[in-house]
Amino acid sequence: MRRNFCEFKEFIKDKNTAVVGIGISNKPLIKFLVKLGAKVTAFDKKNKTDLGETFGELNDIGVKMVLGEDYLEQLKGYEVIFKTPSMRYDNKALIKAKEEGAYITSEMEEFIKYCPAKIFGVTGSDGKTTTTSVIYEILKEEGHKTFVGGNIGAPLFAQIEEIRGEDKVVLELSSFQLMKMGNSTDVAVVTNLSPNHLDVHKDMEEYIDAKKNIYLHQKSSDVLILNRDNSITNSMTEEAKGRVMKFSLEDEIKDGAYYKNGTLYLKGAKVCEKEEMKLKGMHNVADFLAAFCAVFEDASIKSMKNVATTFNGVEHRGEFIRIANGVSYYNDSIASSPTRTIAGLKAFEKPVILIAGGYDKHIPFEPLAEEGYDKVKALILLGLTKNKIKSAFDKIIKEKAISIPIYMVNNLEEAVMKAKTISTEGDIVTLSPACASFDMFPNFEVRGNEFKKLVNDL
Repeated sequence: MRRNFCEFKEFIKDKNTAVVGIGISNKPLIKFLVKLGAKVTAFDKKNKTDLGETFGELNDIGVKMVLGEDYLEQLKGYEVIFKTPSMRYDNKALIKAKEEGAYITSEMEEFIKYCPAKIFGVTGSDGKTTTTSVIYEILKEEGHKTFVGGNIGAPLFAQIEEIRGEDKVVLELSSFQLMKMGNSTDVAVVTNLSPNHLDVHKDMEEYIDAKKNIYLHQKSSDVLILNRDNSITNSMTEEAKGRVMKFSLEDEIKDGAYYKNGTLYLKGAKVCEKEEMKLKGMHNVADFLAAFCAVFEDASIKSMKNVATTFNGVEHRGEFIRIANGVSYYNDSIASSPTRTIAGLKAFEKPVILIAGGYDKHIPFEPLAEEGYDKVKALILLGLTKNKIKSAFDKIIKEKAISIPIYMVNNLEEAVMKAKTISTEGDIVTLSPACASFDMFPNFEVRGNEFKKLVNDL
């Protein structure tokens, strides 16, 4: 049972409150907490110059700021601390603050605790953004007032007083956001699980355990949607607290969603033909099946079909940019894991020129080489992981006695120019990095937008 937001308003008033991180999600949070009467101090390793206009905005409403490289050393004496999503709870500064009596939480934890509307939560290693977006579009198509947030959309905690019980909320949730989550969503979707974010998580077990919090605190009336084709997610049935529905590309699941002979079904009813879908690739079919399961109690087959046949996809996910000199360019910057890059490669009907590499999340690239080698005409590598990816492909090239040209570049501009030089009419070039962006860009959106600009400037 969710709690009444009035409780939070009473709790936070006049509390000495710290917010760690002055980023996109926390800026509205800071302003909201001030509005609710909290005494807010914002912490960030950025300096006043880096913050730009944000510094003035927050200073004008009375927010104290602790800035600079040693900012966490001053995280003392606070009653409430809102951490940034990627900050681990076992951070020394947080452990010490908790020992001193601080209540430590995050924007997303408080939102799920107090949100009055039905919440659809989506997590997994790949496909989260597309599945979340499709659920949102179907609910809107059905006529529901719907909000989208979490990893995408606007930060929602600051809007919580606008949300009513009859509304719907769709959240894309990362393992970071779920790590200590004590409340689960009404509908929980786990798209799939494979090694990811092992630069932050201690091991794969901790990563999986974090994801499980999306359903471990559900009620018996809640719904858990699982991928039948993924061994890790399929095994979660045993721990489910609510009703379980599954989706599959391989098996006919009468009480779930499945794909058979070119058709997408939900509970035995035909939704649409694969050929009618705007989005191509079987990974997108799986995402739609997951979304159908999620909304089966709140939307009609008609609404599902309308979205499936008109939805053009999420920006930076297999996004067509342009044809230049007979070469087609695609932006798949959101593909920050090898499994998502493999899925993207499978969507094309012939081998492509692949631009890959980036920040090192300490996950293996052998699966990318083993499953993707026959879908790659040439490989252009950049970023911190370029040598790791090259090593994985060199091994498979030797084993299979095949030839895949590999080019090493220093930045995205060089990658685009190399792609232009080596491509011929009819070729496909895709940026599908299989890595996060943090070695060169703040996030995958900035990386994708830079790639689009470079391609459009050709």
